[in-house]
Amino acid sequence: MTTSKKNNLKSLLILIAILLFLNGMSSYFFHRFDLTNDKRYTLSTTSLNIIKQVKAPLYVKIYLQGDLPAEFKRLQSETRDLFEEFQAYNKNIIFEFVDPLENEDESMDNIKELYSKGLTPINITVDDKGKQSQEMVFPWAIAVYNNKEVNIPLLKNIMGASTTQKVVGSVQHLEYSIADAINKITVEKQKKVAVIKGNGELQDVQIAKFLMQVRESYHIGPFTLDSVAKNPTGSLEALQKYDLAIIAKPTETFTDAEKQVLDQFIINGGKTLWLVDQVNMEMDSLYNDSGATLAFPRDLNLNDMFFKYGFRINPDLVKDEHGSPIKLATGEQGSATQYQEFNWKFAPQVYPISKHPIVKNLGGIKFDFASGIDTLKNGIKKTVLLQSSLYSKRIGSPAEINLNIVEEETSPNHYLNTGYIPLSVLLEGSFHSMFENRVLPFQQKSFQTAGKPNKIIVISDGDLIKNQLDKNFQPVELGYDQRSGNLYDNKDFLMNCVNYLLDDNGLINIRSKDLDLPLLDKEKVYESYTTTQILTIGLPILILALFGIVFTFLRKKKYAN
Repeated sequence: MTTSKKNNLKSLLILIAILLFLNGMSSYFFHRFDLTNDKRYTLSTTSLNIIKQVKAPLYVKIYLQGDLPAEFKRLQSETRDLFEEFQAYNKNIIFEFVDPLENEDESMDNIKELYSKGLTPINITVDDKGKQSQEMVFPWAIAVYNNKEVNIPLLKNIMGASTTQKVVGSVQHLEYSIADAINKITVEKQKKVAVIKGNGELQDVQIAKFLMQVRESYHIGPFTLDSVAKNPTGSLEALQKYDLAIIAKPTETFTDAEKQVLDQFIINGGKTLWLVDQVNMEMDSLYNDSGATLAFPRDLNLNDMFFKYGFRINPDLVKDEHGSPIKLATGEQGSATQYQEFNWKFAPQVYPISKHPIVKNLGGIKFDFASGIDTLKNGIKKTVLLQSSLYSKRIGSPAEINLNIVEEETSPNHYLNTGYIPLSVLLEGSFHSMFENRVLPFQQKSFQTAGKPNKIIVISDGDLIKNQLDKNFQPVELGYDQRSGNLYDNKDFLMNCVNYLLDDNGLINIRSKDLDLPLLDKEKVYESYTTTQILTIGLPILILALFGIVFTFLRKKKYAN
C-alpha cells in the first residue's frame, strides 16, 4: 500500500471516528435551529412550559386533510410544522391529519358528528383562472388527554378579510390556539372568577358565551351583593376568596356598603373588570313608530369611587363615523319589505392602535352606545386600550337619539379636535381606598387605606360582553351581530382582559406574536400566468439543463486530454 493511500485511509478513519463521536454526543444534547427571520418555529417560553405538563399521551386529530384550496394547504403546512415542533419537545404529543370527507359513504355521518361537537365547516369559493367552485373545509382539530377533550380552532374569522388574509391571521394565532388548548386539558384550574350580581347586571343567558369561554380555564361563579345589607363583613370575606370580579352592565344604584366591599376587595389585591353604561340607552328602544327615544344619564353612585381610582366615565355617548352597519326598512315592494344597510354612528367599530398585548393583533371590536372615559392624575399608570376614531365626538345627555341620523351628511370639519376618545382603559398601580379619611358605611377591623399593586380594566359599554339571542332565545357567538352578519373580536378582547388581569400574560404574548408570511398576489399571477409559469417552473429547469451541459462539456474536455 502506497503512502498516499495510507494517509487517505487514515483520514477516512479519523473522519468516521469524529462523526461517530458527534453522533453519540448529540444524543445527550437537544437543540433545534430556526432559520426564519421572524423565528416562526421558535416556541415561546410559555408554550414550552405548557408542553412540560403533558405527562400522558395527548392525541390530536387535525381535520385539514384532503383536496384543499391553495391557501388552506399553506395553513395545513404551517399546522403540521408547528405540531412537529411541539412533538419534538414532548413525544407524548401524538397527532394525525384526517380527511372527514374522504369516504363518500361515511362523510355525512362524519359531518354530523363534527357538527355535534361544535366543529362547523366553512364553505369557500375557489377561483382557479376564472373558474369558481365551492369547497367545504373543516379548519379544526380535537385534542384528547386523560378522557378530556377540547376543540382547537385553526382558522381565525377576521371580519371583512379575504381567505388569504384569514389564513395569514390564523397562522399568526396558531401557536396560541394549540398552546391554549393543551393548557386547558392538562393544567388544573386554580384562579377563581366572580360574576357580580344584585345591581341589575346582565342575565346569565346574555353573557352565556363569555361564561362558557372563561369556564374552560378558570373556576367561575355568581356572587350576589344582596347579602351586604345583612352581613357586610361576611360578604367581603367571601368575595376575597376570588381572584377577579366582573361587573357587567349594572343598572341599579350601588349602596355605600356595597362600594366598601368592592373597594376593599380591590385594595386587598382583587382584580376587577368593569363594563359600565353611564347613559340609559338601548337599541331596542328605537324600534317604535317614531324611530326615536331619549337617552338620559344613569346614576349608579360609582362616580366618587372611580374618581378616586383615577378615571371618570362621562354621561355622554360617542358618535363615530366609523360605525357599524345596520339594516333598516326603507319601503315595500309588493308584499315584501325592502331593507337597506346604513352606517350606525352610535355603534363604534374600533380597531386597536395600541401595541399592548391585550389588544395587539385584534380585529374590529363592536361597541353599542359607548361613553367617553377621562383619565385623572393620581400616580396610577393608565393605558388606553381602545379608543374611537379620529372622526368621532361626544354627545351629551339627555339627548334624543333618532334613526334618521343615518341620513345625516357630515364632513371632517365637524370633528375638529374631538376624536380619539378613550373607550377602554387599563389602570395599574397601588390604589387608595375611596373611604380614606371618610366615615365607613360599616365597621371593618381589617380596613386598609392603601393596597398592594393591582390592576383594573374599565370598559365604557356594558353591551360589549353581551351575546345576542336567536329566534329560539339561544345565545349566539359573542361578537356576532345578527343584524349585519358580522363577527367582531369582542370575545378575544375580553378573554385577553381576563388573562392579563389574572397574570396569564404568557398566553397573551403568544397571541400577539408577529409573523411575516409572504404570499403570491393571485390577481397579478392570473394577469401574467404564462410568464409566472416560465419563471417558477421553466427557468429553474433551464438553469439546471445549462448546468448539466456545461458540466458534461468540461468533463469531456478534461478527460479527453
